[in-house]
Amino acid sequence: MQALYALDPRRARGRLVAEEESAFRSCFQRDRDRIIHSSAFRRLKHKTQVFVEHEGDYFRTRLTHSIEVAQVARTIAGALGLNGELTEAVALAHDLGHTPFGHTGEDALDALMQPYGGFDHNAQAVRIVTALERHYAEFDGLNLTWDTLEGIAKHNGPVTGDLPYALADYNARHDLELDTYASAEAQVAALSDDIAYTNHDLHDGLRAGLFSEADLSALPIIGAAFERVDGRYPGLDASRRRHEALRRVFGVMVEDVITTSRATLDALRPQSVEEVRHLGQPVIRFSAGLWADLKVIRAFLFTRMYRAPSVVEMRERVTRVVEALFPHYMAHPESLPGQWRADVAGAQDDLALARLVSDYIAGMTDRYALQAHARIFGGPGGAGEHGGA
Repeated sequence: MQALYALDPRRARGRLVAEEESAFRSCFQRDRDRIIHSSAFRRLKHKTQVFVEHEGDYFRTRLTHSIEVAQVARTIAGALGLNGELTEAVALAHDLGHTPFGHTGEDALDALMQPYGGFDHNAQAVRIVTALERHYAEFDGLNLTWDTLEGIAKHNGPVTGDLPYALADYNARHDLELDTYASAEAQVAALSDDIAYTNHDLHDGLRAGLFSEADLSALPIIGAAFERVDGRYPGLDASRRRHEALRRVFGVMVEDVITTSRATLDALRPQSVEEVRHLGQPVIRFSAGLWADLKVIRAFLFTRMYRAPSVVEMRERVTRVVEALFPHYMAHPESLPGQWRADVAGAQDDLALARLVSDYIAGMTDRYALQAHARIFGGPGGAGEHGGA
């Protein structure tokens, strides 16, 4: 049974370009399906989560991460009586705007774009689903519902102050009410992201040999999970022991969000999604105790994984790739693929050109960026299909 504060698709705010809705799918189902069928979503399979995509077949990519986030989000949404289709749509779209090479590529592109308005992957996700996907006869983008766009734009909370240009441009045409909180469904997607990446970064860091199970034993939640597994399954082989412990860590985080959010919603008693948006605080949250534990785990991951020498070395390499590609395409826009040249011809100044170049580089996969760099500047490159938004 849906809660009073859940988003009913029959009361969705509609699309910028009016369309006749499907007789067989809700508007949020259509949003989810359009996201899954988008070019940007497919490219996530070759984009970095932590390890560059070609470093190993078992490590997470942005695509597998997004699927895991959606799975967690569906579970939490179902337990809280929220709309699972909207929650899943936001979860699947939340990383569409990421550059090649993950946050490293984003940092490099943001620095290069500072004279032109900077770069923000959340804002870029909105730009992709409202402008850069060009498949439909009647509109650019995916023409998602207002409710899904709101969730993509502000699932991490209200967006205030100086807006990223990619978000400001769209918001001027279609007000997403950025100064309020998003729906509870979008808030679920945000915390599901936290749960998924914490869990899978532990898996991937262990697989990469950046730390061991013994290193994790002193950490909150994780040490206790290994103790429970050892008590129930003494002598279990290392691979199964690891999986059993980390799935328990996963369960602790999910159950904490459900329990804490239920208590929060029971205390605040919102009667509608509009009340959720205007409460002035999130309704989906971790408990204070688990949040403190998560900060300890993340500090460990930052030191032992995100700043591990092998990861830092690759970060430096891929930063140089982005730093070389951007000025090259600014100086030689004619070298952009054919489908981009009409936009280049319409660019009136360096600002417009820089934003086109940024869109193109941000849309590249890891392999395509390495391949383009090798083709232009020489040296080894990655094999793979064409990237670009």
